Amino acid sequence: MVKGTIRFEQVLVDGSDTYWMESRPTEGGRSVVMRRTPDGSVEELTPQPYNARDRVHEYGGGAVAIRDGSVYFSNFDDNHLYVRSRDGRIRALTEDSKMRYADGEIDVARGHWVGVREDHTKSDIFAENTIVAVNTDGSGERVLVSGNDFYAFPRLSKDGTRLAYVTWNHPNMPWDDTELWTARVAEDGSLSDFEKVAGGDGQSILQPKWSPDGVLYYISDESNWWNIKRFKDGETETVAAMEADFTSPNWAFGQSDYDFIDASTIICNYTKNGLWHLAQIDTESGTLRPIESEYTSFSSIHTDGQRVVFLGGSPTSFPAVVMAKVNGSEPQVLQKSTELTIDPAYLSIPRSIEFPTENGKTAYGIYYRPTNPDYTAPEGEKPPLLVLSHGGPTSAASSVLSLAKQYWTSRGFAVLDVNYGGSTGYGREYRDRLKGQWGIVDVDDCSNGALYLAKRGEVDGKRLAIAGGSAGGYTTLASLVFRDVFNAGASYFGLSELEVFATETHKFESRYMDSLLGPYPQAKDVYYNRSPIHFTDQLSCPVAFFQGLDDKIVPPNQAELMVEALRKKGLPVSYVAFPGEGHGFRRAENIQRAQDGEFYFYSRVFGFEPAEHIDPIPIDNLDED
Repeated sequence: MVKGTIRFEQVLVDGSDTYWMESRPTEGGRSVVMRRTPDGSVEELTPQPYNARDRVHEYGGGAVAIRDGSVYFSNFDDNHLYVRSRDGRIRALTEDSKMRYADGEIDVARGHWVGVREDHTKSDIFAENTIVAVNTDGSGERVLVSGNDFYAFPRLSKDGTRLAYVTWNHPNMPWDDTELWTARVAEDGSLSDFEKVAGGDGQSILQPKWSPDGVLYYISDESNWWNIKRFKDGETETVAAMEADFTSPNWAFGQSDYDFIDASTIICNYTKNGLWHLAQIDTESGTLRPIESEYTSFSSIHTDGQRVVFLGGSPTSFPAVVMAKVNGSEPQVLQKSTELTIDPAYLSIPRSIEFPTENGKTAYGIYYRPTNPDYTAPEGEKPPLLVLSHGGPTSAASSVLSLAKQYWTSRGFAVLDVNYGGSTGYGREYRDRLKGQWGIVDVDDCSNGALYLAKRGEVDGKRLAIAGGSAGGYTTLASLVFRDVFNAGASYFGLSELEVFATETHKFESRYMDSLLGPYPQAKDVYYNRSPIHFTDQLSCPVAFFQGLDDKIVPPNQAELMVEALRKKGLPVSYVAFPGEGHGFRRAENIQRAQDGEFYFYSRVFGFEPAEHIDPIPIDNLDED
């Protein structure tokens, strides 16, 4: 699962070279910039101790920009913006470690890195977000756009005369309500003639891009679906109307779900029924032509007009950096996330399912049956079920081959990855089901998914577990406390006390609860009544907690409060803390410890003997008899 495995974060093209960012668990999660030249040689461009990753919005993303062979990157340890010149020299462009930089583009003519800056010099919770121009010779920087709470996607037109960007204000998140603006760029880089192009009134706009002929395109959910639109001759129009989402929520910077092969051809991805597809769009006729592919997941799509590169994966293939010629030649894998090969006989192939949920509605999920040719279940015994509640909570379950899921199915568990109401990929209306209903709709859908499979006789209704991380950890805890469906659970850096999160979290998410629960403190009673920590008397099953001690998004006290309450209640509880880890585990040994620890926990509370030795984790209140 972790050794020899890397995680891709971004892929880019520059000239004839292809670049990608990879995170290496074996190096403590360090992110590095890699370059592949046309002759097939691959080189690491950011050696130790550099870590090409940023902290803007805490989730980061978009840490790297490349132009003419020079690599501009944010460094995680000191937050400085660096440049690696074509001769290999690396030097800092900024000096203040309380400034953070992301989502930049290079303005060659003016010698500027233009991107998002997050200023923490005065406060973390009230950090100031702006669009800035940093001189690429390291001589200083200046603010170009300010005044709103957040900015993203600053994008220069091909001739450098116009800048487009997306902005929004509290209490909105970028999938709620954003605005698209443009400005004229003067010779010295200053901006004028600001114009609001689209957005507001509950419309989410993402990913503005300028076509080769200078037309501004963007993605908007004005029609209920995130479709590609454009602003041309003073009018906005949909390029290809479709009941599908062409992007996903903007949690991290650096998204690129479409690009231009030429002025009349877009290469893009879209998601429908839980699966992603690749397609071309004729911008003149609006015709969309799906491209047959072995992959079911696509991200970070870029093209130079001759070739297309993207991150791709499928139920039988690990994530990889993939290149395809626009003439339709067979895709070529440039870099695999792992050299590991697994006999397909051991792989559980997922299938999309839908099931009834509350109020006569339908919810969705991706279901994996237990699969291992070396073992046969006892006659008449049905498998335990592990329900996964994804984070976000606007994220979505993925069908890409995941050893974390195959870990369970190869050990006899069935797995249901639930796309509960609020998930992406089913339109704005489905995403909005969670507004004001967090802790209700998601909990109902996870519970009903488990009950649906148990009723069908596919799983053991007395061995139902649920697990999730971050917001998914909250859904896990809420499901265990407020419903009597699951028999065990595991929370990874999950929320348990919503009022604490509303008052102590970072700026990006500090008003997120307004839409999920209601404005605080006006809706204080809702926060209280949806917080699992206050209702541990309703909890009657074992729970394991896994927590990074350096987590700034969900502080450790969120888990520790719950653990202490369960200890006092006398329920089996485990708490495994990881020093040096933040919101999501990056170190190989910690990823393995958590995964094995969760399996060990279920083996003890469900009463089965693992087929392999697993280092135990401490479990309080476990009846040894």
